[in-house]
Amino acid sequence: MKAKRIFATMIIAVLGGITAVIIYDSINDDEQVTIIQESSRMRYVNLSSQASAPSDFTIAAEMSVEAVVHVKTKAFREGSGNPLFDYFFGAPENSNEPRVVGYGSGVILTSDGYIVTNNHVIEGSQEVEVVLNDRRAFDATIVGTDPTTDLAVLKITSSNLPFLEFGNSDLLRLGEWVLAVGNPYNLTSTVTAGIVSAKARNINILRAELALESFIQTDAAVNPGNSGGALVNTRGELVGINAAIASRTGAFTGYSFAIPVSIVQKVTKDIIEYGAVQRAILGVTIVELDAEQAKNYDVNDINGVLVTGLRPEGAAIDAGIEVHDVIVAINGVKVNSPSELQEQVSRYRPNDKISVTLNRKNKKIQMEVVLRNTKGGTGIIEKEIEISSLGASFDKVTSGDKQNLGISSGVKVTDIRGGKFRSAGIREGFIVTEINNESVDSVEDIEKILGDSDGGVYIEGVYPNGLIAYYAIRL
Repeated sequence: MKAKRIFATMIIAVLGGITAVIIYDSINDDEQVTIIQESSRMRYVNLSSQASAPSDFTIAAEMSVEAVVHVKTKAFREGSGNPLFDYFFGAPENSNEPRVVGYGSGVILTSDGYIVTNNHVIEGSQEVEVVLNDRRAFDATIVGTDPTTDLAVLKITSSNLPFLEFGNSDLLRLGEWVLAVGNPYNLTSTVTAGIVSAKARNINILRAELALESFIQTDAAVNPGNSGGALVNTRGELVGINAAIASRTGAFTGYSFAIPVSIVQKVTKDIIEYGAVQRAILGVTIVELDAEQAKNYDVNDINGVLVTGLRPEGAAIDAGIEVHDVIVAINGVKVNSPSELQEQVSRYRPNDKISVTLNRKNKKIQMEVVLRNTKGGTGIIEKEIEISSLGASFDKVTSGDKQNLGISSGVKVTDIRGGKFRSAGIREGFIVTEINNESVDSVEDIEKILGDSDGGVYIEGVYPNGLIAYYAIRL
């Protein structure tokens, strides 16, 4: 009997080995990091290789799917680009009607309707709709965005909503099982399993200034539309937000990347509390320390990140940090790459004091550093709505044009370079007469109204041919 059990075990092991070889061979193609947009404007997806789980994940899956939502975005159709042409020959049908331009997933963070998603999912949209797992639909307000981390916070008006508890992404271990949960366009929800392949990955996909990349890499297989969805541990706790894939085609391939919840929690809390992220800056330029650099700078311990530059009047230089110092820890947490250091610093706000451990000429030094904000100070950064985000130039309207068009005020749009005006379908030559029912007669008027607005603005104006037009723009 014992011999039979041993023989059966050997047969199972052999079959398992053959299966593993087949799976490995099917996914072992060369890959490159890709961001996939789910429409002509926005379609990041998070697809990766299949993984078979040895455990029962039903509890974690059931806890997660109810809190993951579908996010649908809309913009306005654009005309020909020439108002006179549109006037005489007809503008495209329904040129000012909204159309769906993108979709993704989101995660409910609070019972009263705060939701986190990817910035790229809602970027450039004028309308956002959230569909819950029970198919209820809500109009959503964009509370704030952070292109440097590819995160955005939405708000819907509801109560007693299911939500996910924050886990601890620091405690994730390589090889640990995780679930990728999404709510794609044509399905209610999807749940797949995989393992943590790597942490603190910088794949250079975010092009924003001061971009922060410290991704969790997994091989959980997911479907298109899962950007902004949840990465959860086997206890059903949120440990990341799915953001990008490694793929040549956008199809199922092998690796996916999620923003760790350590970053998500800080960014969303700042946006909800202040409307803008309170990004703390250490004020250093750093590179990963390698053996050659260690030899060149006579460093015995090849751990940490090498300081190659200092921001003038920044936090680091004021604290006494020097070029060629090697930073080995932030508040006692070891850092061995720029992404690890950035992730640690990103947890704090301007004016917070942190402990920085250095290796200077093979001697350990500990310094207290007071972090600065992105403007070099230590105060709170208020939410700013810059006129540059409209993507347009403006000029005064002559008294003759005012008389001919029967208007008493206005500012002419002279150049469209992109941004919110182009997305809304506004054309060059358009004269803005009112924003949110307030008269506009100068660029300063536009700046003031934008600064006093929250969420969006309603623009009224007239084209040179006398055609009156109305546009809604989400800020």
